[in-house]
Amino acid sequence: MITKKLIYTLTLLMVLFTGCDDALVEPAQGVISGDDLNTPENVDKMVVAAYSALGNDHYTSPFSSMWAYGSIRGGDMYKGGDGPGDLSEFHLFETFSLNRVDNALIDQVWFRLYVGISRTNDALRRVSALSDAEYPEKAARIGELNFLRGHFYFLLKILFKYVPYIDETIAKTDYPTISNDKLSNDELWSKIEADFRNAAEKLPDNQSDKGRANKISAKAYLAKTLLYKAYEQNETNAVVTINKALLTEVNALCDEVINSGKYNLSADFADNFLTATENGPESVFAIQYSKNDGTPLGRLDYGHALNYTMNQEYGCCGFHVPSHDLINSFKTSADGLPLFQTYATNDVAASLDFQTSSFDPRLDHTVARPNAPFKYGKSYVFQKSWARAPAVYGAFASIKEVVLPTDPSFQKVPPFMSSAKNWQIIRFSDVLLWKAEALIELGRQDEALPLINRIRARAATSTGLLISADGKPTANFKIKPYVKSSDWTQNYARMAMRWERRLEFAGEGYHFFDLVRWGVAAQTINAYFQIEKTRATHLGDARFTAGRDEYLPIPLNQINFSSGLYKQNVGW
Repeated sequence: MITKKLIYTLTLLMVLFTGCDDALVEPAQGVISGDDLNTPENVDKMVVAAYSALGNDHYTSPFSSMWAYGSIRGGDMYKGGDGPGDLSEFHLFETFSLNRVDNALIDQVWFRLYVGISRTNDALRRVSALSDAEYPEKAARIGELNFLRGHFYFLLKILFKYVPYIDETIAKTDYPTISNDKLSNDELWSKIEADFRNAAEKLPDNQSDKGRANKISAKAYLAKTLLYKAYEQNETNAVVTINKALLTEVNALCDEVINSGKYNLSADFADNFLTATENGPESVFAIQYSKNDGTPLGRLDYGHALNYTMNQEYGCCGFHVPSHDLINSFKTSADGLPLFQTYATNDVAASLDFQTSSFDPRLDHTVARPNAPFKYGKSYVFQKSWARAPAVYGAFASIKEVVLPTDPSFQKVPPFMSSAKNWQIIRFSDVLLWKAEALIELGRQDEALPLINRIRARAATSTGLLISADGKPTANFKIKPYVKSSDWTQNYARMAMRWERRLEFAGEGYHFFDLVRWGVAAQTINAYFQIEKTRATHLGDARFTAGRDEYLPIPLNQINFSSGLYKQNVGW
Protein backbone atom coordinates (compact mmCIF):
# COMPACT_ATOMS: atom_id res chain seq x y z
CA MET A 1 0.00 0.00 0.00
CA ILE A 2 1.37 3.39 -0.98
CA THR A 3 1.18 5.81 1.96
CA LYS A 4 0.73 9.58 1.79
CA LYS A 5 4.26 9.95 3.13
CA LEU A 6 5.69 7.86 0.30
CA ILE A 7 3.69 9.77 -2.32
CA TYR A 8 5.02 13.03 -0.91
CA THR A 9 8.59 11.68 -1.02
CA LEU A 10 8.29 10.47 -4.61
CA THR A 11 6.73 13.75 -5.73
CA LEU A 12 9.53 15.69 -4.06
CA LEU A 13 12.18 13.57 -5.77
CA MET A 14 10.51 14.17 -9.17
CA VAL A 15 10.60 17.91 -8.60
CA LEU A 16 14.22 17.78 -7.55
CA PHE A 17 15.42 15.75 -10.50
CA THR A 18 13.29 17.36 -13.24
CA GLY A 19 15.63 19.68 -15.12
CA CYS A 20 18.48 18.70 -12.79
CA ASP A 21 21.16 19.87 -15.24
CA ASP A 22 19.93 23.46 -14.91
CA ALA A 23 19.70 23.11 -11.15
CA LEU A 24 23.38 22.18 -10.95
CA VAL A 25 24.56 25.32 -12.68
CA GLU A 26 22.11 27.86 -11.27
CA PRO A 27 22.99 29.39 -7.85
CA ALA A 28 20.44 28.83 -5.12
CA GLN A 29 18.29 31.87 -4.51
CA GLY A 30 18.46 33.56 -1.09
CA VAL A 31 21.55 31.58 -0.04
CA ILE A 32 25.05 32.94 0.60
CA SER A 33 28.17 31.00 1.42
CA GLY A 34 30.27 31.77 4.47
CA ASP A 35 33.19 32.90 2.32
CA ASP A 36 31.00 35.38 0.47
CA LEU A 37 30.46 37.21 3.74
CA ASN A 38 34.16 37.96 4.18
CA THR A 39 34.12 41.32 2.42
CA PRO A 40 34.32 44.66 4.21
CA GLU A 41 30.76 45.51 3.17
CA ASN A 42 29.29 42.22 4.33
CA VAL A 43 31.36 42.06 7.50
CA ASP A 44 29.99 45.47 8.42
CA LYS A 45 26.50 44.04 8.01
CA MET A 46 27.48 41.17 10.32
CA VAL A 47 28.35 43.75 12.97
CA VAL A 48 24.94 45.35 12.52
CA ALA A 49 23.38 41.88 12.88
CA ALA A 50 25.21 41.54 16.22
CA TYR A 51 23.74 44.87 17.33
CA SER A 52 20.28 43.74 16.28
CA ALA A 53 20.55 40.84 18.74
CA LEU A 54 20.26 43.42 21.53
CA GLY A 55 16.58 43.73 20.74
CA ASN A 56 15.94 40.18 19.60
CA ASP A 57 14.14 39.26 22.77
CA HIS A 58 10.51 38.20 22.95
CA TYR A 59 7.73 38.83 25.40
CA THR A 60 8.25 35.30 26.74
CA SER A 61 11.98 35.86 27.28
CA PRO A 62 12.53 39.61 27.68
CA PHE A 63 16.16 40.56 28.22
CA SER A 64 16.14 44.11 26.89
CA SER A 65 14.97 45.41 30.28
CA MET A 66 15.07 42.11 32.26
CA TRP A 67 11.69 42.98 33.80
CA ALA A 68 10.64 39.34 34.20
CA TYR A 69 13.78 38.47 36.17
CA GLY A 70 14.70 41.72 37.90
CA SER A 71 11.49 43.69 38.51
CA ILE A 72 9.15 40.79 39.30
CA ARG A 73 11.69 38.88 41.41
CA GLY A 74 12.82 42.10 43.10
CA GLY A 75 9.37 43.04 44.43
CA ASP A 76 8.95 46.10 42.22
CA MET A 77 6.23 44.45 40.17
CA TYR A 78 3.75 41.62 40.17
CA LYS A 79 3.70 39.36 37.14
CA GLY A 80 0.30 40.59 36.01
CA GLY A 81 -1.69 39.23 33.12
CA ASP A 82 -4.84 37.18 33.63
CA GLY A 83 -3.81 35.48 36.88
CA PRO A 84 -1.04 33.06 37.93
CA GLY A 85 -1.85 30.65 35.10
CA ASP A 86 -1.24 33.24 32.38
CA LEU A 87 2.40 32.71 31.41
CA SER A 88 2.70 30.59 34.52
CA GLU A 89 6.46 30.35 34.05
CA PHE A 90 6.70 33.99 35.16
CA HIS A 91 4.59 33.16 38.22
CA LEU A 92 7.26 30.60 39.10
CA PHE A 93 9.86 33.37 38.90
CA GLU A 94 7.78 35.59 41.17
CA THR A 95 7.19 33.01 43.88
CA PHE A 96 10.69 31.43 43.81
CA SER A 97 9.59 28.33 45.78
CA LEU A 98 7.59 27.04 42.82
CA ASN A 99 10.30 27.49 40.19
CA ARG A 100 11.73 24.41 38.47
CA VAL A 101 14.79 23.40 36.49
CA ASP A 102 12.53 22.50 33.54
CA ASN A 103 10.94 25.96 33.32
CA ALA A 104 10.91 26.36 29.53
CA LEU A 105 11.29 30.14 29.60
CA ILE A 106 14.57 29.88 31.51
CA ASP A 107 15.87 27.72 28.67
CA GLN A 108 14.55 30.23 26.14
CA VAL A 109 16.37 33.25 27.56
CA TRP A 110 19.58 31.19 27.83
CA PHE A 111 19.24 30.24 24.15
CA ARG A 112 18.50 33.75 22.92
CA LEU A 113 21.44 35.29 24.78
CA TYR A 114 23.78 32.70 23.32
CA VAL A 115 22.45 33.49 19.85
CA GLY A 116 23.64 37.06 20.49
CA ILE A 117 27.05 35.77 21.58
CA SER A 118 27.23 33.55 18.49
CA ARG A 119 26.65 36.57 16.27
CA THR A 120 29.39 38.58 17.98
CA ASN A 121 31.85 35.68 17.80
CA ASP A 122 31.14 35.06 14.12
CA ALA A 123 31.54 38.73 13.29
CA LEU A 124 34.77 38.96 15.35
CA ARG A 125 36.32 36.10 13.42
CA ARG A 126 35.47 37.75 10.12
CA VAL A 127 36.55 41.25 11.13
CA SER A 128 39.84 39.99 12.53
CA ALA A 129 40.66 38.27 9.21
CA LEU A 130 40.53 41.58 7.31
CA SER A 131 43.47 43.96 7.14
CA ASP A 132 43.35 47.52 8.39
CA ALA A 133 43.90 48.70 4.83
CA GLU A 134 40.88 46.95 3.37
CA TYR A 135 38.71 47.62 6.43
CA PRO A 136 39.67 50.94 8.08
CA GLU A 137 36.91 50.52 10.68
CA LYS A 138 38.46 47.26 11.89
CA ALA A 139 39.63 48.41 15.34
CA ALA A 140 36.39 50.22 16.12
CA ARG A 141 34.25 47.30 14.99
CA ILE A 142 36.24 44.86 17.12
CA GLY A 143 35.68 47.21 20.06
CA GLU A 144 31.95 47.29 19.38
CA LEU A 145 31.76 43.51 19.19
CA ASN A 146 33.72 43.16 22.44
CA PHE A 147 31.20 45.53 24.01
CA LEU A 148 28.21 43.58 22.71
CA ARG A 149 29.60 40.22 23.78
CA GLY A 150 30.40 41.63 27.21
CA HIS A 151 26.77 42.77 27.50
CA PHE A 152 25.32 39.37 26.62
CA TYR A 153 27.65 37.58 29.01
CA PHE A 154 26.90 40.13 31.74
CA LEU A 155 23.20 39.27 31.50
CA LEU A 156 23.91 35.54 31.55
CA LYS A 157 26.21 36.01 34.54
CA ILE A 158 23.70 37.83 36.72
CA LEU A 159 20.96 35.38 35.71
CA PHE A 160 22.81 32.07 36.11
CA LYS A 161 26.18 32.80 37.82
CA TYR A 162 27.99 29.91 36.07
CA VAL A 163 27.77 29.67 32.28
CA PRO A 164 30.06 28.24 29.58
CA TYR A 165 32.35 30.93 28.19
CA ILE A 166 32.89 30.66 24.45
CA ASP A 167 34.73 33.28 22.42
CA GLU A 168 35.77 33.60 18.78
CA THR A 169 38.98 31.60 19.30
CA ILE A 170 37.16 28.39 20.20
CA ALA A 171 36.30 26.07 17.33
CA LYS A 172 32.67 25.04 17.06
CA THR A 173 33.74 21.40 17.27
CA ASP A 174 35.05 22.15 20.76
CA TYR A 175 31.82 23.67 22.07
CA PRO A 176 30.63 20.34 23.54
CA THR A 177 33.77 20.22 25.71
CA ILE A 178 33.25 23.61 27.41
CA SER A 179 31.54 23.19 30.76
CA ASN A 180 29.70 25.91 32.65
CA ASP A 181 31.98 25.34 35.66
CA LYS A 182 35.27 25.57 33.77
CA LEU A 183 35.72 29.11 35.10
CA SER A 184 35.28 30.19 38.70
CA ASN A 185 32.91 32.99 39.63
CA ASP A 186 35.79 35.49 39.69
CA GLU A 187 37.34 34.15 36.48
CA LEU A 188 34.09 34.49 34.59
CA TRP A 189 33.74 38.09 35.77
CA SER A 190 37.31 38.65 34.55
CA LYS A 191 36.39 37.42 31.05
CA ILE A 192 33.51 39.90 30.89
CA GLU A 193 35.75 42.61 32.29
CA ALA A 194 38.34 41.89 29.58
CA ASP A 195 35.74 42.42 26.83
CA PHE A 196 34.89 45.87 28.15
CA ARG A 197 38.56 46.77 28.66
CA ASN A 198 39.28 45.78 25.06
CA ALA A 199 36.26 47.74 23.91
CA ALA A 200 37.38 50.87 25.78
CA GLU A 201 40.86 50.55 24.28
CA LYS A 202 39.70 50.19 20.67
CA LEU A 203 36.57 52.33 20.47
CA PRO A 204 36.66 55.99 19.39
CA ASP A 205 35.45 58.76 21.67
CA ASN A 206 32.56 59.49 19.31
CA GLN A 207 30.48 57.54 16.81
CA SER A 208 28.44 59.02 13.99
CA ASP A 209 25.67 56.47 14.66
CA LYS A 210 24.08 57.13 18.04
CA GLY A 211 23.36 53.46 18.59
CA ARG A 212 27.00 52.37 18.45
CA ALA A 213 29.11 51.96 21.58
CA ASN A 214 31.94 54.43 22.13
CA LYS A 215 34.97 54.58 24.42
CA ILE A 216 33.10 56.26 27.27
CA SER A 217 30.08 53.93 27.17
CA ALA A 218 32.53 51.00 27.30
CA LYS A 219 34.20 52.50 30.38
CA ALA A 220 30.77 52.93 31.96
CA TYR A 221 29.92 49.26 31.37
CA LEU A 222 33.37 48.30 32.69
CA ALA A 223 32.59 50.24 35.86
CA LYS A 224 29.32 48.34 36.22
CA THR A 225 31.06 44.99 35.71
CA LEU A 226 33.76 45.77 38.28
CA LEU A 227 31.12 46.93 40.76
CA TYR A 228 29.38 43.55 40.54
CA LYS A 229 32.70 41.70 40.66
CA ALA A 230 33.74 43.62 43.78
CA TYR A 231 31.07 41.91 45.90
CA GLU A 232 32.81 38.56 46.18
CA GLN A 233 30.53 35.58 46.77
CA ASN A 234 31.16 32.13 48.14
CA GLU A 235 29.77 28.94 46.62
CA THR A 236 26.42 29.41 48.39
CA ASN A 237 26.04 32.91 46.88
CA ALA A 238 26.70 34.81 50.13
CA VAL A 239 28.77 37.99 49.88
CA VAL A 240 31.88 37.32 51.96
CA THR A 241 33.99 40.40 51.19
CA ILE A 242 34.01 43.59 49.13
CA ASN A 243 37.10 44.22 47.04
CA LYS A 244 38.16 47.79 47.81
CA ALA A 245 40.70 47.91 44.97
CA LEU A 246 37.98 47.20 42.45
CA LEU A 247 35.75 49.85 44.03
CA THR A 248 38.57 52.36 43.71
CA GLU A 249 38.74 51.62 39.99
CA VAL A 250 34.94 51.86 39.71
CA ASN A 251 35.16 55.34 41.21
CA ALA A 252 37.92 56.36 38.77
CA LEU A 253 36.03 55.01 35.75
CA CYS A 254 32.87 56.83 36.79
CA ASP A 255 34.91 60.01 37.03
CA GLU A 256 36.08 59.48 33.45
CA VAL A 257 32.48 59.17 32.29
CA ILE A 258 31.32 62.17 34.33
CA ASN A 259 34.27 64.36 33.32
CA SER A 260 34.07 63.42 29.63
CA GLY A 261 31.36 66.04 29.15
CA LYS A 262 29.45 63.67 26.88
CA TYR A 263 26.61 62.91 29.29
CA ASN A 264 24.43 64.61 31.85
CA LEU A 265 21.11 64.17 33.60
CA SER A 266 18.15 64.97 31.37
CA ALA A 267 16.27 68.08 32.45
CA ASP A 268 13.16 66.05 33.26
CA PHE A 269 13.07 62.45 34.46
CA ALA A 270 10.37 61.78 31.84
CA ASP A 271 12.82 62.49 29.01
CA ASN A 272 14.32 59.04 29.53
CA PHE A 273 11.05 57.34 28.59
CA LEU A 274 9.65 59.42 25.73
CA THR A 275 10.20 58.91 22.01
CA ALA A 276 10.61 62.62 21.36
CA THR A 277 13.59 62.92 23.72
CA GLU A 278 15.38 59.60 23.18
CA ASN A 279 19.16 59.55 22.68
CA GLY A 280 19.28 62.54 25.02
CA PRO A 281 22.13 63.63 27.30
CA GLU A 282 21.44 60.89 29.84
CA SER A 283 21.60 58.00 27.39
CA VAL A 284 25.01 56.35 27.77
CA PHE A 285 23.94 53.28 25.80
CA ALA A 286 20.52 52.33 24.46
CA ILE A 287 18.87 49.75 22.24
CA GLN A 288 17.75 51.48 19.04
CA TYR A 289 14.36 50.34 17.77
CA SER A 290 12.78 51.46 14.50
CA LYS A 291 9.57 51.67 12.52
CA ASN A 292 8.84 52.22 8.82
CA ASP A 293 12.37 51.05 8.06
CA GLY A 294 11.55 48.96 4.97
CA THR A 295 10.76 45.79 6.90
CA PRO A 296 7.17 44.52 7.27
CA LEU A 297 6.68 45.66 10.88
CA GLY A 298 9.87 47.49 11.72
CA ARG A 299 12.45 46.77 14.38
CA LEU A 300 10.05 46.90 17.33
CA ASP A 301 10.36 46.43 21.07
CA TYR A 302 8.80 43.00 21.51
CA GLY A 303 10.29 42.53 24.96
CA HIS A 304 7.63 44.85 26.40
CA ALA A 305 4.75 43.72 24.17
CA LEU A 306 2.78 42.27 27.10
CA ASN A 307 2.97 45.37 29.25
CA TYR A 308 0.20 47.51 27.76
CA THR A 309 -3.22 47.88 29.34
CA MET A 310 -6.58 46.40 28.37
CA ASN A 311 -8.44 49.52 27.26
CA GLN A 312 -9.79 49.88 23.74
CA GLU A 313 -6.81 51.79 22.34
CA TYR A 314 -4.46 48.95 23.34
CA GLY A 315 -6.29 45.73 24.22
CA CYS A 316 -3.56 43.55 25.73
CA CYS A 317 -2.07 42.25 28.02
CA GLY A 318 -1.75 43.76 31.51
CA PHE A 319 1.61 42.31 32.61
CA HIS A 320 4.26 43.96 34.85
CA VAL A 321 1.97 45.53 37.45
CA PRO A 322 3.49 47.73 40.19
CA SER A 323 3.36 46.11 43.62
CA HIS A 324 1.85 47.73 46.69
CA ASP A 325 5.32 47.70 48.22
CA LEU A 326 6.81 49.70 45.35
CA ILE A 327 3.98 52.24 45.32
CA ASN A 328 4.30 52.81 49.06
CA SER A 329 8.08 53.18 48.80
CA PHE A 330 7.62 56.51 47.00
CA LYS A 331 6.09 58.10 50.11
CA THR A 332 8.14 60.83 51.75
CA SER A 333 8.34 62.30 55.25
CA ALA A 334 7.60 65.84 56.40
CA ASP A 335 11.26 66.55 55.55
CA GLY A 336 10.77 65.25 52.00
CA LEU A 337 12.93 62.17 52.60
CA PRO A 338 12.08 58.48 52.20
CA LEU A 339 10.20 56.66 54.95
CA PHE A 340 12.76 53.89 55.27
CA GLN A 341 11.22 52.10 58.25
CA THR A 342 7.53 53.02 58.08
CA TYR A 343 6.74 53.27 54.36
CA ALA A 344 4.74 50.00 54.34
CA THR A 345 2.14 51.25 56.83
CA ASN A 346 -0.92 53.15 55.58
CA ASP A 347 -1.19 51.33 52.25
CA VAL A 348 -1.92 54.05 49.70
CA ALA A 349 -2.12 51.43 46.95
CA ALA A 350 -5.27 50.19 48.68
CA SER A 351 -6.76 53.54 49.70
CA LEU A 352 -5.77 55.37 46.48
CA ASP A 353 -5.20 58.44 48.66
CA PHE A 354 -2.28 60.25 47.07
CA GLN A 355 -2.95 63.61 48.72
CA THR A 356 -2.77 62.99 52.48
CA SER A 357 0.76 61.55 52.31
CA SER A 358 3.51 63.19 50.27
CA PHE A 359 5.37 61.48 47.44
CA ASP A 360 8.53 61.45 45.38
CA PRO A 361 7.49 62.65 41.87
CA ARG A 362 9.07 59.57 40.32
CA LEU A 363 5.93 57.73 41.46
CA ASP A 364 3.91 59.11 38.56
CA HIS A 365 6.75 58.61 36.10
CA THR A 366 6.68 54.91 37.00
CA VAL A 367 3.15 53.90 38.01
CA ALA A 368 -0.14 54.36 36.17
CA ARG A 369 -2.91 54.59 38.76
CA PRO A 370 -6.69 55.15 38.67
CA ASN A 371 -7.91 58.67 37.91
CA ALA A 372 -4.44 59.98 37.04
CA PRO A 373 -3.24 60.80 33.51
CA PHE A 374 -1.69 57.82 31.75
CA LYS A 375 1.81 58.45 30.39
CA TYR A 376 1.40 62.23 30.67
CA GLY A 377 -1.74 62.25 28.51
CA LYS A 378 -3.75 64.88 30.34
CA SER A 379 -7.05 63.86 28.75
CA TYR A 380 -6.09 60.17 28.72
CA VAL A 381 -6.91 59.10 32.27
CA PHE A 382 -6.18 55.62 33.59
CA GLN A 383 -9.27 53.70 34.72
CA LYS A 384 -9.64 50.60 36.90
CA SER A 385 -11.38 48.94 33.95
CA TRP A 386 -8.10 49.06 32.05
CA ALA A 387 -6.60 46.49 34.44
CA ARG A 388 -6.85 42.89 33.29
CA ALA A 389 -7.09 41.11 36.65
CA PRO A 390 -7.61 43.80 39.32
CA ALA A 391 -8.84 41.27 41.90
CA VAL A 392 -5.47 39.51 41.67
CA TYR A 393 -2.91 42.18 40.85
CA GLY A 394 -4.66 45.47 41.54
CA ALA A 395 -5.56 48.30 39.18
CA PHE A 396 -2.16 49.74 38.29
CA ALA A 397 0.22 49.60 35.33
CA SER A 398 3.88 50.18 34.53
CA ILE A 399 4.43 53.13 32.20
CA LYS A 400 8.15 53.65 31.60
CA GLU A 401 8.26 51.13 28.78
CA VAL A 402 5.00 52.01 27.01
CA VAL A 403 3.92 54.86 24.76
CA LEU A 404 0.60 56.56 24.14
CA PRO A 405 -1.47 55.16 21.26
CA THR A 406 -1.00 58.54 19.52
CA ASP A 407 2.80 58.35 19.77
CA PRO A 408 4.48 58.11 16.34
CA SER A 409 6.51 55.12 17.54
CA PHE A 410 3.42 53.09 18.53
CA GLN A 411 2.62 49.97 16.54
CA LYS A 412 -0.05 47.33 17.02
CA VAL A 413 1.11 43.79 16.35
CA PRO A 414 -2.20 42.04 17.00
CA PRO A 415 -3.01 40.89 19.56
CA PHE A 416 -0.04 42.66 21.16
CA MET A 417 1.30 46.21 21.30
CA SER A 418 4.77 47.50 20.62
CA SER A 419 6.72 50.62 19.79
CA ALA A 420 9.96 51.81 18.26
CA LYS A 421 10.91 53.79 21.38
CA ASN A 422 14.48 53.23 22.52
CA TRP A 423 15.27 51.35 25.71
CA GLN A 424 18.26 52.50 27.72
CA ILE A 425 20.78 49.95 29.01
CA ILE A 426 22.93 52.49 30.88
CA ARG A 427 21.81 55.96 31.98
CA PHE A 428 24.01 58.73 33.38
CA SER A 429 22.10 58.48 36.66
CA ASP A 430 23.39 54.89 36.85
CA VAL A 431 26.95 56.20 36.68
CA LEU A 432 26.34 58.76 39.45
CA LEU A 433 24.91 56.10 41.75
CA TRP A 434 27.65 53.56 40.94
CA LYS A 435 30.18 56.18 42.00
CA ALA A 436 28.15 56.94 45.13
CA GLU A 437 28.01 53.23 45.97
CA ALA A 438 31.76 52.77 45.55
CA LEU A 439 32.50 55.83 47.70
CA ILE A 440 30.18 54.70 50.48
CA GLU A 441 31.72 51.22 50.62
CA LEU A 442 35.16 52.86 50.68
CA GLY A 443 34.11 54.85 53.76
CA ARG A 444 33.90 58.13 51.82
CA GLN A 445 30.17 58.65 52.25
CA ASP A 446 30.46 62.44 52.51
CA GLU A 447 31.63 62.49 48.88
CA ALA A 448 28.61 60.40 47.89
CA LEU A 449 26.10 62.85 49.36
CA PRO A 450 26.15 65.44 46.50
CA LEU A 451 25.84 62.66 43.90
CA ILE A 452 22.68 61.30 45.50
CA ASN A 453 21.31 64.79 46.00
CA ARG A 454 21.98 65.63 42.36
CA ILE A 455 19.58 62.89 41.32
CA ARG A 456 17.01 63.89 43.93
CA ALA A 457 17.19 67.49 42.76
CA ARG A 458 16.36 66.38 39.21
CA ALA A 459 13.44 64.33 40.53
CA ALA A 460 12.15 67.37 42.45
CA THR A 461 11.98 69.47 39.28
CA SER A 462 10.46 66.69 37.14
CA THR A 463 6.87 67.71 37.75
CA GLY A 464 6.08 69.74 34.65
CA LEU A 465 4.38 66.82 32.91
CA LEU A 466 2.72 65.68 36.14
CA ILE A 467 0.00 68.30 36.03
CA SER A 468 -3.52 67.03 35.45
CA ALA A 469 -6.07 68.54 33.08
CA ASP A 470 -7.41 70.75 35.89
CA GLY A 471 -3.97 72.31 36.38
CA LYS A 472 -3.24 70.54 39.67
CA PRO A 473 -0.36 68.13 40.41
CA THR A 474 -1.34 64.49 40.01
CA ALA A 475 -0.26 63.80 43.63
CA ASN A 476 1.06 65.61 46.69
CA PHE A 477 4.71 65.80 45.68
CA LYS A 478 7.40 66.60 48.21
CA ILE A 479 11.05 65.63 47.88
CA LYS A 480 14.10 67.24 49.50
CA PRO A 481 17.85 66.61 49.45
CA TYR A 482 19.72 64.89 52.26
CA VAL A 483 21.54 67.21 54.65
CA LYS A 484 25.09 66.59 55.75
CA SER A 485 25.03 65.99 59.50
CA SER A 486 26.17 63.53 62.13
CA ASP A 487 23.37 61.23 60.91
CA TRP A 488 25.09 60.81 57.55
CA THR A 489 27.02 57.73 58.61
CA GLN A 490 28.20 54.98 56.31
CA ASN A 491 25.21 52.81 57.24
CA TYR A 492 22.71 55.61 56.70
CA ALA A 493 24.36 56.66 53.43
CA ARG A 494 24.28 53.05 52.22
CA MET A 495 20.56 52.80 53.00
CA ALA A 496 19.89 56.12 51.23
CA MET A 497 21.85 55.12 48.13
CA ARG A 498 20.13 51.76 47.85
CA TRP A 499 16.73 53.38 48.26
CA GLU A 500 17.61 55.92 45.60
CA ARG A 501 18.56 53.17 43.16
CA ARG A 502 15.21 51.50 43.67
CA LEU A 503 13.15 54.65 43.07
CA GLU A 504 15.27 55.87 40.17
CA PHE A 505 15.22 52.56 38.27
CA ALA A 506 11.94 51.04 39.48
CA GLY A 507 10.51 48.69 36.89
CA GLU A 508 13.59 48.85 34.66
CA GLY A 509 14.63 45.30 35.48
CA TYR A 510 17.67 45.43 37.75
CA HIS A 511 16.42 45.76 41.33
CA PHE A 512 16.68 42.04 42.12
CA PHE A 513 20.24 41.93 40.82
CA ASP A 514 21.15 44.89 43.04
CA LEU A 515 19.85 42.93 46.05
CA VAL A 516 21.92 39.88 45.10
CA ARG A 517 25.03 42.02 44.57
CA TRP A 518 24.64 43.58 48.01
CA GLY A 519 24.05 40.19 49.61
CA VAL A 520 20.64 41.14 51.03
CA ALA A 521 18.26 39.36 48.62
CA ALA A 522 16.97 36.74 51.06
CA GLN A 523 16.22 39.10 53.93
CA THR A 524 14.73 41.78 51.65
CA ILE A 525 12.54 39.50 49.54
CA ASN A 526 11.25 37.43 52.47
CA ALA A 527 10.41 40.61 54.40
CA TYR A 528 8.58 41.82 51.29
CA PHE A 529 6.63 38.54 51.09
CA GLN A 530 5.66 38.69 54.75
CA ILE A 531 3.71 41.92 54.24
CA GLU A 532 2.78 41.62 50.57
CA LYS A 533 1.09 38.23 51.08
CA THR A 534 -1.55 40.05 53.12
CA ARG A 535 -2.30 42.22 50.08
CA ALA A 536 -1.76 39.85 47.16
CA THR A 537 -3.09 36.31 47.54
CA HIS A 538 -1.20 35.07 44.47
CA LEU A 539 1.97 35.22 46.60
CA GLY A 540 0.65 32.65 49.08
CA ASP A 541 3.31 30.06 48.21
CA ALA A 542 6.14 32.57 47.76
CA ARG A 543 9.37 31.98 49.65
CA PHE A 544 12.99 32.91 48.92
CA THR A 545 15.58 30.26 49.82
CA ALA A 546 19.00 31.70 50.58
CA GLY A 547 21.83 29.89 48.84
CA ARG A 548 19.61 28.88 45.92
CA ASP A 549 17.29 31.59 44.68
CA GLU A 550 19.94 34.24 44.04
CA TYR A 551 20.29 32.64 40.59
CA LEU A 552 18.09 30.78 38.16
CA PRO A 553 18.79 27.08 37.72
CA ILE A 554 20.82 25.95 34.75
CA PRO A 555 18.07 24.89 32.31
CA LEU A 556 17.49 21.15 32.38
CA ASN A 557 17.42 21.13 28.57
CA GLN A 558 20.94 22.57 28.48
CA ILE A 559 22.23 19.99 30.95
CA ASN A 560 20.68 17.27 28.81
CA PHE A 561 22.06 18.73 25.58
CA SER A 562 25.54 18.77 27.15
CA SER A 563 25.19 15.09 28.09
CA GLY A 564 25.60 16.01 31.72
CA LEU A 565 28.71 18.17 31.21
CA TYR A 566 26.99 21.26 32.61
CA LYS A 567 26.67 21.35 36.39
CA GLN A 568 23.50 22.49 38.14
CA ASN A 569 23.59 25.58 40.35
CA VAL A 570 23.75 25.14 44.10
CA GLY A 571 20.45 24.28 45.77
CA TRP A 572 18.66 23.12 42.62
